Amino acid sequence: MSTRPRISTRISAISESATLAVDAKAKAMKAAGRPVIGFGAGEPDFPTPDYIVEAAVAATHDPRFHKYTPAGGLPELKKAIAAKTLRDSGYQVEASQVLVTNGGKQAVYQAFATLLDPDDEVLVIAPYWTTYPEAIKLAGGVQVDVVTDETTGYLASVEQLEAARTERTKVLLFVSPSNPTGAVYSREQTEAIGRWAAANDLWVVTDEIYEHLVYGGTEFTSIATAVPELGDRVVILNGVAKTYAMTGWRVGWLIGPSDVVKAATNLQSHATSNVSNVSQMAALAAVSGDLSAVAEMREAFDRRRQTMVRMLNEIPGVLCPEPKGAFYVYPSVKELIGKELRGRRPQSSAELAELILEEAEVAVVPGEAFGTPGYFRLSYALGDDDLAEGVSRLAKLLAEAH
Repeated sequence: MSTRPRISTRISAISESATLAVDAKAKAMKAAGRPVIGFGAGEPDFPTPDYIVEAAVAATHDPRFHKYTPAGGLPELKKAIAAKTLRDSGYQVEASQVLVTNGGKQAVYQAFATLLDPDDEVLVIAPYWTTYPEAIKLAGGVQVDVVTDETTGYLASVEQLEAARTERTKVLLFVSPSNPTGAVYSREQTEAIGRWAAANDLWVVTDEIYEHLVYGGTEFTSIATAVPELGDRVVILNGVAKTYAMTGWRVGWLIGPSDVVKAATNLQSHATSNVSNVSQMAALAAVSGDLSAVAEMREAFDRRRQTMVRMLNEIPGVLCPEPKGAFYVYPSVKELIGKELRGRRPQSSAELAELILEEAEVAVVPGEAFGTPGYFRLSYALGDDDLAEGVSRLAKLLAEAH
């Protein structure tokens, strides 16, 4: 009998997506008849706008889209993404600098796979989205955490970044608005970080998928536009999932210098070939249309954001900074760790989250998943009634902690 491992070391090292795992467990409990309210998945509760769906339906009847198309994306979609990027970010690129991917996650993986050699370091501001570490690891890179907390609004400073930089640092991962915290860097902060990266000859990979979801007068600033001196050392990641309520359509993209995009396209030609043509035509309608549907969703998210922050801050032992973007809150629950609750003393935010799911039938994602134990991530991309009921259950349970 062979003694060799059945699964490769590389793949065995990958962790399951914690956010999707929490969402799956909540849905399984709900299917079993339990009234679970899930704050786990980052998924708008709105349907995809009708005009986008209609474009997809039309595409199914066009024989052109029944065949293979270019691995890097439909030419008309790449052109539209370039135009949308200029419209929304003021950043001018050619269609040849766009690679259309199977969702934002493929763009994340391919960016790091294209840029990193073994032992190259990537500065990652924590808390961070759960997919970044696995993509970096798969590419052979080394993640270096720059940890932030609620005292700074989860924003990193140039001084923190410089302290983490070594001669092996190749990439800065810059995410604003942030998943999981909702933090948004101001133009001044973005410029300072971008100038520091340029001065140190670093690449910047910037994930801008929440660009349209900012609130309360906050403005989104693309680091690519704000810091021209970064030149051709910027890679932008984006997609239609969050802005247009299209999580299931699986269309993202990567924008970068021509050599990077060509190399990433070569990788995609062997990994997946072209993204579904029907989804690409739906994405074309999305990025080419106006932003009125987005504005309606953003108004609802803003209302829910304010409600959730207020309700969470009324719970003893919970401290919830106000997020400026995305659709998540990231409250600290550090004061509740180790307290007795229903006969148990959870010793971590992960254990506390498990207790909450069992006792209150509310699903939250613990901070361990995002690199900072002692916190929860809750999405407010769910209906107003479910949101209020879920946080009320949370408050009722946590009030018993002593």
